[in-house]
Amino acid sequence: MLEIKKLVKSYGKGSPVLKDLDLTVQGEQVMSIIGSSGAGKSTLLRCVNRLVEPTSGSITLNGTDITTLSSRELRFARRRVGMVFQGYNLVDRLTVMENVQSGRLGYISTWAALTRRFPKEDIQRAFELMERVGIAQYASKRADELSGGERQRVGVVRALMQRPEILLADEPTASLDPKTSEQIMALLRDLASELNLPVIINIHNVNEAKEYSDRIVGMRYGRIIFDDVPAALDNAQMDEIYSGTPSEDRKDLGTAA
Repeated sequence: MLEIKKLVKSYGKGSPVLKDLDLTVQGEQVMSIIGSSGAGKSTLLRCVNRLVEPTSGSITLNGTDITTLSSRELRFARRRVGMVFQGYNLVDRLTVMENVQSGRLGYISTWAALTRRFPKEDIQRAFELMERVGIAQYASKRADELSGGERQRVGVVRALMQRPEILLADEPTASLDPKTSEQIMALLRDLASELNLPVIINIHNVNEAKEYSDRIVGMRYGRIIFDDVPAALDNAQMDEIYSGTPSEDRKDLGTAA
């Protein structure tokens, strides 16, 4: 279970990007976070694995408060949090197999990583996962020879190679065509169920969020203003998420109540 309490992230003296956020995620649930650019969606995801340092509050994953860990402890904790990136974050000159195995860097020795002497069990698991997502035939291909959808599937497998306790996806479909976007969202939904893995997706496409998620969280000005099943997201709430100004934020924006 992921439990976030009173999470705040500030940059300088301006209004905080995240404002006293409370959020709990558990089970094989797929949760999509929606909201306008600047709402704090990516910042929230990146606070979970401390790619962004929270200003205050707590982030607890299965009993471990990630915000209190030392640098050494954090390296181990990050193995428990898989991350799928919008820009894929692959090494183009490496093969698909080599990119996938980078998900095991927190588990194998530096020498094994440098010489690419991956454990047999890791290679076997990589082939199983690549077969599951439909890219096993590309194992020996360089990453820069793949399409966008294929590259994103490599990113998904790399994250799963960590055997994570939660999977984060930061705009995983933003660079993809509509058909491929739906395939990636369906894949994430199915993997959540198959692996009993909670998945949090930061996404702009509301239709995809409603189609492939169990839960939708709407953010506006650093706060959660909607948290419910997709069917409960109506036009009035959409207007508030994307156009309106929640009453508690009017003071922050310098407008009259």
